[in-house]
Amino acid sequence: MSSYKITVPDENDFDELAEVWDASVRSTHDFLGENDIRYFKLLVRNKYLKAVSLFCIRDQSGAIAGFSGISEKTLEMLFVHPLHFGKGIGKQLIVHAISEKGILKVDVNEQNPSALAFYQHMGFIVTKRSPIDGAGKPYPILHLELPSS
Repeated sequence: MSSYKITVPDENDFDELAEVWDASVRSTHDFLGENDIRYFKLLVRNKYLKAVSLFCIRDQSGAIAGFSGISEKTLEMLFVHPLHFGKGIGKQLIVHAISEKGILKVDVNEQNPSALAFYQHMGFIVTKRSPIDGAGKPYPILHLELPSS
């Protein structure tokens, strides 16, 4: 795995972060329709990014390749641009979130099996299931936690 530098983006990066979110979601969330993607993208851009501590990895050109958002002990978001899938960016962001920020929990869409497999590979276990997401939409959420040591 290559080692990337993790930095803290600011509000000037929000449009680019929303574009990374959009590209990632279009590649991994095939259960979402176009209206849902547009709905959530506005929330991500205008509300969710402001509500978390953000961390990102940039590619050689300075473009954001992936980012994470943390609130207290929960990983609220982790998205990697599809051009950078398989390069260890998601893994480095989650290792940073666990080892440096002490996260213990993450939620994942049940219909996103690759994300579920990734988090399970990183040591998380499913503890609960909700039939709807946080916006009240019919997308079941799996709640995962790191086992206590």
